[in-house]
Order: sequence, then C-alpha cells, then structure tokens
Amino acid sequence: MTRTALRKATSPDRLPRLPRPPRPSQRTREAKRAEQAMEAATGLRHRSWWTPYLFLAPGLAMVALFSLWPFVNTVILSFTSAQVLRGGRFVGFDNYGRALADPDFWVATGNSVLYLVVVVPCLVLLPLALAVLVRTEIPGIGFFRSAFYTPVIASAVVVGLIWQWVLRSDGLVNTLFRKLSIISEPVPFLTDSTMLLVSAMIVTVWKGLGYYMVFYLAALGNVPTTLYEAAAIDGAGPVRRFFSITVPQVKPMMMLVGTLSAISALRVFTEIYILGGESGGPGGGARTLPFLIRQVGLGFSGETGYASALSILLFLLTLVFSLLGRRLSKGDER
Repeated sequence: MTRTALRKATSPDRLPRLPRPPRPSQRTREAKRAEQAMEAATGLRHRSWWTPYLFLAPGLAMVALFSLWPFVNTVILSFTSAQVLRGGRFVGFDNYGRALADPDFWVATGNSVLYLVVVVPCLVLLPLALAVLVRTEIPGIGFFRSAFYTPVIASAVVVGLIWQWVLRSDGLVNTLFRKLSIISEPVPFLTDSTMLLVSAMIVTVWKGLGYYMVFYLAALGNVPTTLYEAAAIDGAGPVRRFFSITVPQVKPMMMLVGTLSAISALRVFTEIYILGGESGGPGGGARTLPFLIRQVGLGFSGETGYASALSILLFLLTLVFSLLGRRLSKGDER
C-alpha cells in the first residue's frame, strides 16, 4: 500500500466515530427510566435515602437508652457526692482521690488483677486442648461434647451452690480427703480469703471451658487437613503437630479468647458472692472490684457518686487490658 493510500485510509474522515458519552442530565433521565421500569416490574417503590435508618432506629434507641446514657450518667455521677435517695453536689476528682487512697480499693484491684492473671491463661489453653480432644472421632464422643458444654448453660447461681456444697468443711472434697486419710483437718476452701479466691477461680474456669471450647472448634474446622497429613508423612508426632500446626493456625482465636476471658475475669462477682457470702470472705479479703462497687453503692445510704467513680476506674482497667491484647494480636500478625 502506498503512502497516499495509507494516509487516506487512516484519515479522520474515514475512521469510525465512537459514540459520545451521555451527558449528566441524560444519565439521570436514563436512571429514572430504569428505576420506573424496575418499579413497574417488581411492584416495589424506591424509598428515600433515610429509609434504612428507620429500621435501625429501634435498635439504636435501645442502645442509647440502656447502654450509652447509663455510661454517660455514671461518668457524671462520679464527679458528685450523690447518694441513693439524696442528690449530691459537684466534688470534682475527690471521689477518684478517695479511691486511690482507699486500702479496700487496692485490695479489690489486686484480687481482680490476680484473678485475670490466673484465669485467662487457663481459659486460653485448656479449652484448646479440650477442643482437640473432642474432635477425635471415637464412639460416644458426642456424649462428652455435651457433658463439657453443660456447665455453660447452667445458671451461675446453681453452679455456685453446687461448688459450695462440694468445697465446704463437711462437703464432698473434705469428706473424701478424710476418708483417704489425706488430711486431719478440713481444708478452708471457703473460710480463708486466699483459698476462697482460688476456689472461685476454679469455678470460673470450670464453667468457661465448654464455652470457649466451641470457639476453638470453629477455628479448628478451618484448618486444612492437608497440613496434618503432610506433617504425619514427615514423621511429626501428635505433640509436634499440635505446636507446629494447630497453635499457629488458631492463634487469632486465642487472642480473641484471651481478650474476652480477661474482660469476664475483671467483672467476676457471682462466684465470690455465692462462695464467700455478702462480706466477700473473711474480712472482705476476697473482694473484687465489682464486689466492692456493689458494697459501696448498695442500700438506702449507698454512695452512688463514689461507686460510680469505682466503676469508671474498673472501666479504665478493662480498657487497658483490652488495648494490650489488641496490641499483642497486631504484633503477632506482623
């Protein structure tokens, strides 16, 4: 082809013209026509942009009424000297200063932190081992799965009463130890502050095992079986497969369980109350922060302002451990 013929063939007059993009107004008209056609075909009318929020309004109202407003009101009351049946005046940070100078506050805080330090590792590791065990396909394993989960659906009060009967001076454990000549005097599970705190920890772990086991069962269901098969071919035993495959694969779930169990440990109240009574053990030595908050704010002469300040301090303590868990989980992801 000569240059002249090529120039004529590629001239702008001979090239096919592309259609122009529609103008904004034209696009709007086309969208309206498409919307009308869809309404005619389905019988559904197009709603305004705020229509979805009408469906969210009841839930948002409940959250604002029963969660947001009580929190804001607690913050406000923490700066006052309010009591249950009497109003109070603004006292600034006096309630917080009183808490920091109160020995009972530090005893309760120490018990709460100790509770967290002991309970959280148990509730992170033991449910994982339990989940690995119940995944084994053996005859009758369904019964054990149900048995391990039964304490979760049992009432905390019922669980506490059962363990109170088991651990009291003439209870099952002390009677059995006497029959076996292991002890001569009953072990003070419920009459010594330290033993009472340990007993409450055992009850919390026992009740939470089945709950967090379900978390790990869901995580283990997402672990590829090919990893275990390849490790078995390479000669890795069950223990090596557990630490080299299972633990790394479920580590995000371990972080989640650690955070949830830490929050629950800082909020523990029922176990201490049922096992130790209204005083929280001898001299109140086993009281936790929620227990102390209840004692301070309870009754017609309850100090609502001071109890609110203690509640805010408990919230800040919980927030610190939650952020710490989040920071650790981010470090593992890197």
